[in-house]
Amino acid sequence: MSDPTRAMLRSAVPRFSRLAPAILAGIASAGSSVALLACSAWLIARAAEQPPVLYLSLAIVGVRAFALGRAVFRYLERLTGHDASFRQLAGIRSGVFERMLPLAPDGLASSRRGDLLARFVGDVDELQHVPLRVVQPIVSAVVVLVLAVAGIALLAPASAAAVLGCLAAGIAATLLLQRAAAVRAERTLAPLRGDLQAVIVEHVQALDVLVAFDAAVAGRRRIEAIGDRLARATRARAAATGAASAVMSAVGGFAVAASLAASAPLLESGRIDGPTFAVLCLVPLAIAEVASAVPLATSALRLARTSAERVAQAVPAEVPAGIPVPPVEPVTPPTGDPSPSIELRGVRAHWSDVSSGDESVAAAASVRRPAALDGVDLVVAPGERLLVRGGSGAGKTTLAHVLVRFLDYEGSYRLGGVEASDLDPHAVRSIVGLVEQRPWLFDEDVRQNLLFARDTATDDELLEVLDRVGLRAWVGERGGLGAKVGERGALVSGGQAQRIALARAMLAGFPVLVLDEPTASVDPKRADALLRDLTDAASRSGRTVVLISHAPVDPALVDRVVTLEGGRVTRGAHLDHLSRLVAREGAAPARPSPA
Repeated sequence: MSDPTRAMLRSAVPRFSRLAPAILAGIASAGSSVALLACSAWLIARAAEQPPVLYLSLAIVGVRAFALGRAVFRYLERLTGHDASFRQLAGIRSGVFERMLPLAPDGLASSRRGDLLARFVGDVDELQHVPLRVVQPIVSAVVVLVLAVAGIALLAPASAAAVLGCLAAGIAATLLLQRAAAVRAERTLAPLRGDLQAVIVEHVQALDVLVAFDAAVAGRRRIEAIGDRLARATRARAAATGAASAVMSAVGGFAVAASLAASAPLLESGRIDGPTFAVLCLVPLAIAEVASAVPLATSALRLARTSAERVAQAVPAEVPAGIPVPPVEPVTPPTGDPSPSIELRGVRAHWSDVSSGDESVAAAASVRRPAALDGVDLVVAPGERLLVRGGSGAGKTTLAHVLVRFLDYEGSYRLGGVEASDLDPHAVRSIVGLVEQRPWLFDEDVRQNLLFARDTATDDELLEVLDRVGLRAWVGERGGLGAKVGERGALVSGGQAQRIALARAMLAGFPVLVLDEPTASVDPKRADALLRDLTDAASRSGRTVVLISHAPVDPALVDRVVTLEGGRVTRGAHLDHLSRLVAREGAAPARPSPA
């Protein structure tokens, strides 16, 4: 077991002060079960001798108390144990998300969404069994078994030795049986659940394309095949668990026979009485029931170990090549200018390729691809509207991701006169905002999709920013801010999704906005109108706009045009951007580079 897996298993165990109530309640519950059977056996055997009822009063009260205590303590064990475990899971899930956040999105680009979701949800949930089905049951069982065998030893040492031998042999045989029958199934259950969720998510997201090309049936067959493998593994583990329970039940019978044989001479010699003999014969049944928790805990530990490994490897242990790392001592971001300048000198950037395979994301090697940007020189003046154009693969999206520090770079990228690599990437993203080609809209209403950017905004502020992007009338027709947008914006058009994303970016107050292919999902006849609204709304308050597009753009909408080819800036159709800036701002800015 690797160190990250061990660390993840340890992190699943709550601290002792929080888990102790569950352990104590478990000991009391299991102890009540043993004491109930012992007290019942003694009471029945003693009552058969027809003594005065006064001699039975204590046993009668004991039976009632232990019967109630077993149920009450069992409830308290479950209540306190699950409370402690669920609180621990919240911390684990937060930790995974915190590890994931610095790498997103480009450091996780090759991770399968469904499998990552299965690790984040299902595998983390499986870790609750570490305290609930491993630590607490084993501790409780060991304590109760020691006390029970010690109690038998006080009455008949030979019976205690016989019972202990049967339990040791039975537990060992059960563990060997489980290992032979279910170890492979237990190791494949979690990966198979991840694979199944991954293919289901992929199938649902691409369903329209699969139906259009008559490939939906093949996709369903793939899902069914993985589902059948998961079902077989589940049945194999269930069969092994049932067989283990049967073996432990048989061990209880053997323990009874062994205890009977060892204590019968004591009864014949008069060294013990009949009620004591009944206790020695029946208590091993309760002891065997308590001992059955050990094989079940071992099986649960194997499942949890696999899930712990998958959770530990959900995020690469090392930051992949090409993903920015926060500096040890980040400098203060530039302040004072409503829109800082952007200066790129000799910038080179590579996409990170983390190939995870089917087994592990963390074990993947980071492979550096050829440079997507190769020596880019570019200066963007404050408040400028710049168009970056180029064909597919020219490096336009790479440039956008470098500007918002999703990707690392070589060379110099200065933001407001400060080197971007000296800033925390989160600080850069508070200045430079990206509106992606396919903006992510949550399956919520318009209000919640906007409040994601600034949760303190009022409805009037939301309507005002929607009015600036030309959506106020549309929102009114849809019933107001409570109008649903659907999963990933399924209930709105591509242009409306872009406008909502721009409104969200403006609400966040980014001084610099990067619009990556905003008309990719829009009818060409409406593309110019959408671009005009987007650029005017973004630059109205002095924001710098970097518009990335491979489609033709009306020259009147931008101040300057640069062209990317093969990751380099080539001299393109440069407009009189200085005169446009002077006309719009009323003052001439510093002349940017001709690139």
